[in-house]
Amino acid sequence: MKSKILFGISLLFGLMMINSGFNKFFNYMPMPEVPEAAGQFMYAIIQSGWLFALVAVVEIIGGALFICTKTRALGAVVLLPIIVGILLFNIVMAPSGAIMAVVLFVLNIWVIIENRDKYLPMIQPK
Repeated sequence: MKSKILFGISLLFGLMMINSGFNKFFNYMPMPEVPEAAGQFMYAIIQSGWLFALVAVVEIIGGALFICTKTRALGAVVLLPIIVGILLFNIVMAPSGAIMAVVLFVLNIWVIIENRDKYLPMIQPK
């Protein structure tokens, strides 16, 4: 039962990340209203050109990795910096989205904890 719940949550999480990444390229969903400072920050990231595209590509690849059971641990680690950025952005600049950002962060951390046995060989001394 726990594995089915984890798969369902991982599927939704991964699809959200893939959707967010594709939306950065194709702009098919409108951006939500944000405070002026947050809007200026987002505008600066978009104007950089490469940074916005990099985030989009990482979201798409990380979301796809997150959905597949065998690569979920890698997807969680790939997406962690993006999720932390989303969390900090929403806490500091756009508090109206903070609840969703916290939920995404908690889900990502949960998957990392569930897959901790896959990370341990990297940090254990030989």
